[in-house]
Amino acid sequence: MDSKKYRFETLQIHAGLQPDEPTGARGVAIYPTAAYRFKNCDHAARLFELSEGGNIYTRLQNPTTTAYEQRIAALYGAVGALAVSSGMSAILIAVLSLAAEGDNIVASPFLYGGTYNQFRTSLRRLGIDCRIAPSERPEDFEALIDGRTKALYAESMGNPTCAVPDLEALGSLARRRDVPLIVDNTFGAAGYLCNPFEWGASIVVDSATKWINGHGTAMGGVIVDGGSYNWANGKFPQIDGPSEGYHGLNFHEAFGPAAFIVKCRVDGLRDLGCCPSPFDSYLMMIGLETLSLRVKHQVESTWKLAEYCRSHPKVERVSFVGFDTHPSHENARKYYRYGSSAVFTVELKGTLESTVRFVESLRLAANMTMIGDSITVVTHPASTTHKQLSDADLAAAGVTPTLLRISLGLENADDLIEDFEQAFSQIG
Repeated sequence: MDSKKYRFETLQIHAGLQPDEPTGARGVAIYPTAAYRFKNCDHAARLFELSEGGNIYTRLQNPTTTAYEQRIAALYGAVGALAVSSGMSAILIAVLSLAAEGDNIVASPFLYGGTYNQFRTSLRRLGIDCRIAPSERPEDFEALIDGRTKALYAESMGNPTCAVPDLEALGSLARRRDVPLIVDNTFGAAGYLCNPFEWGASIVVDSATKWINGHGTAMGGVIVDGGSYNWANGKFPQIDGPSEGYHGLNFHEAFGPAAFIVKCRVDGLRDLGCCPSPFDSYLMMIGLETLSLRVKHQVESTWKLAEYCRSHPKVERVSFVGFDTHPSHENARKYYRYGSSAVFTVELKGTLESTVRFVESLRLAANMTMIGDSITVVTHPASTTHKQLSDADLAAAGVTPTLLRISLGLENADDLIEDFEQAFSQIG
């Protein structure tokens, strides 16, 4: 289908669907196969030298996953997408496709804890320096850029503080300094709430486990290539130069605007092996069909629960980008549909112990490390997602002992308010 003609709600259902002529089946088929028969040896050779597209091995490509990737690309208006086994592997492949030993990336201070550890620990062991800017102001990013900087990195909404950067300003900086801007758009819900490509991002990564799947039934991540970056600027010989793994093939010359996403597939997936199961890709496709409906309901419920928490005497403060008291309120209004997401944080009055007691008293809301699920999740970041950070890093990320991150599910908001009320009654 011509995705340019249709709006998000239509694309989330129709993009990637190819009618099955022999059976007339409406849905996407699940192909539980590891390998594929070649027509002949010449056909196999063309596939392996990348002169012809097609299926070789499910580590690289699978028909179910291809349909899912096409849908994601259509939702973002991108040249291509790559599905991987988790959000963390999406980040890793994206960065390793750009940076090598001696290179660096410049990142926002408001990062998911797992991303922070990957950048500061795992990438450092590979000789890649991750420079954390002191703020998300473009001038603080720019002060850390040098001739070996291969990317700028930010989250469209920080986890767990919900800080929203000035994406347009970061995009302008990236263009002026001629480096790609990578945006983790997990909170942007596959482009429905926020599409960073509209503001200057070159690459988007998502944890598809969250709002894309929407039901907590599968792990996955995606890398999305906007197709707008000029890879022939001399900074990326691994893309616009002879490839060691493909007999000197130049990805930029061979694949044009899709050069980056092709490299992520044929080098990243080939070497790291973090491919998704076709069963998980199918579950992602099913989740996408209702994404806009789910997210709209979740955002509406977030407003109700956040208002309740703001007026509760046992709550010290509520941090919700929908409120004009949030420092990112204006950016959220600019970059996010509805001016918010389905996540907010609260700091309770009291101590670490009373905060833990509140969480453990909840009956509907689940104590898990998850967002974007069909059930409401309350997470204590200091004990979970950010547990590995030092006290100084916790303070810089805005994580305190009484901070809770709340991700709204699909329940009735009034039932959630009643659940919170009974939990508050347990902490005196």
